[in-house]
Amino acid sequence: MTDITTKLPEMKSGDKLIAALAVMPQYDENICGQNHAVRLMALSDLYQIYVPSQMSLEIYSKLYLALLRSIQKKSTKLAIKQRYENYKAIQQNSYGGILGGSDSFTIIGTSGIGKSTAISRAISLITENQIIEMGELSTRIIPCLIVQCPFDSSVKGLLLEILRKVDETLDSRYYPYALKARATTDMLIGSVSQVALNHIGMLIVDEIQNVVNSRNGKQLVGMLTQLINNSGISICMVGTPESIVFFEQAMQLARRSLGLQYEAMEFDKDFIVICKVLWGYLYTKSGVTLTDGIIEWLYEHSGGNISILVALIHDAQEISILEGRDVLDMTALEQAYQKRMAMLHD
Repeated sequence: MTDITTKLPEMKSGDKLIAALAVMPQYDENICGQNHAVRLMALSDLYQIYVPSQMSLEIYSKLYLALLRSIQKKSTKLAIKQRYENYKAIQQNSYGGILGGSDSFTIIGTSGIGKSTAISRAISLITENQIIEMGELSTRIIPCLIVQCPFDSSVKGLLLEILRKVDETLDSRYYPYALKARATTDMLIGSVSQVALNHIGMLIVDEIQNVVNSRNGKQLVGMLTQLINNSGISICMVGTPESIVFFEQAMQLARRSLGLQYEAMEFDKDFIVICKVLWGYLYTKSGVTLTDGIIEWLYEHSGGNISILVALIHDAQEISILEGRDVLDMTALEQAYQKRMAMLHD
């Protein structure tokens, strides 16, 4: 078996990483002279802009190193023994995890701060959207597989979803075979562990906060722990701050949830840079200069939440174009806040 770690792109850092993570849609100043329909459609480009922050850099490094550890395990003698143990599990015999490890971590952050986009951008750089071909065995490995935690925290539902996603990517038949065999949850854990060991580099489980208010929550996290022990892959759990209390309940959960935590942005140079970038995408016929006072107003009314900041600037331009004022200024921002964001006023 070849050293598949060489198949990963080189790890980036510094200015090269920031430039690679950034997404800046092309902007033509002549758009301001077009009719309002063209400008309103082009205005949606604001939602595609991505300006990397310190959070983006940390998430990239965390995911890259976790994937590296995971695929290094696949070429060890322990991995061969683990495949045999997983086969026994599928046959409903007793088994245990040989590979083991504590390669699970969380990325916890308030909704709207851009953590999902940061993860998506990091994965696109780490994997370059390619399937890794592994040595003479021609085993194909999905570097990062993303699934959503079921709203009812169903253990069987998540296991089947993992198989379905693998089939979708590799054009395999694991999901229909599992349905046809009417596999029990224990059999499914063995089957998914085998598939993960052979074909998955890292598993990312989004919306992990669904475990908080579900009676199946602890069973689902326990299943993920078993999956780590039986497959050796890294598992990243992504969710909102409400999941922190859940993981703090017991040590076996807490040690599985060590990772990165983020809140809304501070009023610092990163926030100011994002404001300047967004303000540069002008689709009204005119606009005022971005002053320190406007930046402070934007921070106070967005609370440092990037999704709200983007929505404020987008809606201000949209309302101004529709009403015929066609200028991006404080009046347009106030209108957007009063008309479109009444639920956030508290």
